[in-house]
Amino acid sequence: MSSAELEDRFQAVRDFAVRAGRGTLRYFQSSTLQVDRKSDESPVTVADREAEQQLRGWIAERFPQDGVLGEEFPETPGTSGYRWIVDPIDGTKSFIAGVPLFGTMVAVEHDGQAIIGAVYIPGLDEGIYAGRGKGAWHFRGEAAPTPARVAEHVSLGDAIFVTSEIKTFDRRQARGVYESLERSVFVTRTWGDCYGYLLVATGRAHLMIDPVMNVWDAAAIQPIMEEAGGVFTDWQGTPTIHSGEGIGTVPALLDEILQRTRNAPRLN
Repeated sequence: MSSAELEDRFQAVRDFAVRAGRGTLRYFQSSTLQVDRKSDESPVTVADREAEQQLRGWIAERFPQDGVLGEEFPETPGTSGYRWIVDPIDGTKSFIAGVPLFGTMVAVEHDGQAIIGAVYIPGLDEGIYAGRGKGAWHFRGEAAPTPARVAEHVSLGDAIFVTSEIKTFDRRQARGVYESLERSVFVTRTWGDCYGYLLVATGRAHLMIDPVMNVWDAAAIQPIMEEAGGVFTDWQGTPTIHSGEGIGTVPALLDEILQRTRNAPRLN
């Protein structure tokens, strides 16, 4: 992996996420938006499909040897050792409800490791992006990006805990994990999906937990969290995007969180 290859993709990730995310806004809060159900009962719209098609087109044009994995269409293999992982709308349930806390996620993986990631929240015109060794950068609108850092010197009792859906803990019989954390922290909110991780990476929240994740939900998050001074692990404490679960937090809280998650039932 050359520095030039990394830099080209680092610059493209933010651009692609912003362009695709802004394109979804023409469907946002539309009274005529049709919502379909996928095989797993999760919702999908024309906005999801269109944004992913756009992302795939831009990647193919600029990086034709790279592979692409996305949520809505079959994987495109590559030959370069780089794989783009995209989620055109993370938080489709928020999107279809007219709530602006959904985002477009774009990541680059090299030899199995997520090395670059971007999250853009089009309804707020706010985002964050990061690359290995390049830091994490928070931006709003057209203003210049500023360094993103997780909070420091926070205890669990003073922490803000965010997640996506409480009932997702029930899917893996882990309601006790949620309830234990809710009792222990200062504030719990379901400002979840990728927006929850953005809040942690910019110091406004302190732990975000997903009991169930797909790789396209996690790929952009790991480099962002780590470059912002935080951690992204599975429920066993392993820093990976491939376990189907995730914890994004400040390093000082990780051990206390893992005490609650390590013994939870695993998904099949």
